[in-house]
Amino acid sequence: MPLLRGIARTAAIAGTATAVSNRVSRRQSNRWANQQAPQQYAEPAPQAAPRTDTNTKLAQLRELAQLRDSGVLDEAEFELQKSQILNS
Repeated sequence: MPLLRGIARTAAIAGTATAVSNRVSRRQSNRWANQQAPQQYAEPAPQAAPRTDTNTKLAQLRELAQLRDSGVLDEAEFELQKSQILNS
């Protein structure tokens, strides 16, 4: 009987310790999350990638047309690449 009483006491103490530890961990993580929240808004918003200027696009389209005319690209590949250049 004393062995069972000792095991039960150990289980009760371990259960209580686990509950307290979990509660402290949750409380600390909530505090840290609240402290870090204002810093997230202080960061500047990411800027969009710079748009390609018209002269660069024209040069790319000329090169693309040369590749199509020489047979390196077929018409479908040409149209896909052309739309990507024009939408950049």
